[in-house]
Amino acid sequence: MRIYTRSGDKGKTSLIYGQRVAKNDIRVEAYGTCDEANSMIGLALSHLNHEDWTDKEAFLQTFQKIQTVLFHVGAELATPKGKDVMWKLKKEHIDELEKQIDEWDQSLDPLKNFILPSGHQASAALHLARTVVRRAERITVALEDELDNQLVVSYLNRLSDFLFVAARFVNHQLGGTETPLDPDV
Repeated sequence: MRIYTRSGDKGKTSLIYGQRVAKNDIRVEAYGTCDEANSMIGLALSHLNHEDWTDKEAFLQTFQKIQTVLFHVGAELATPKGKDVMWKLKKEHIDELEKQIDEWDQSLDPLKNFILPSGHQASAALHLARTVVRRAERITVALEDELDNQLVVSYLNRLSDFLFVAARFVNHQLGGTETPLDPDV
């Protein structure tokens, strides 16, 4: 299989099942932004290569599943309404995010004010991934009437919360500093 096909050279791409759409179609924008978020998560995790803490492997395994599910979200967004989805997002995927958020949050100091994306490089990159997921969520909301599975929006919403807590958790594990927002600036 070749990487290049030349089929997109005129600004069109195929959705799942072959429907051709413009590369700036809202669906392409939505699943492309999920792909961007997935890549950003991968970059964030790469900053952990030389770090060590208890349960780091469990943390990385959690993210391997998150990245896989995010790929599945992209597949749902690339599937036209009324067609079978290869990988269907389920409520349990959202439940798993919430469970992990609650678990990590137990080890963190309660927030007393907003914080700026900062600290360890992996933490800052997870904050960036969070903002990309928020953009994917905003774009996906514009597709709601065309989605068979409304859980996609909920998943993206919860994933951004998950990434926020994961960024704080990484700072906590590795001694990164959280910078509080200075309301007087």
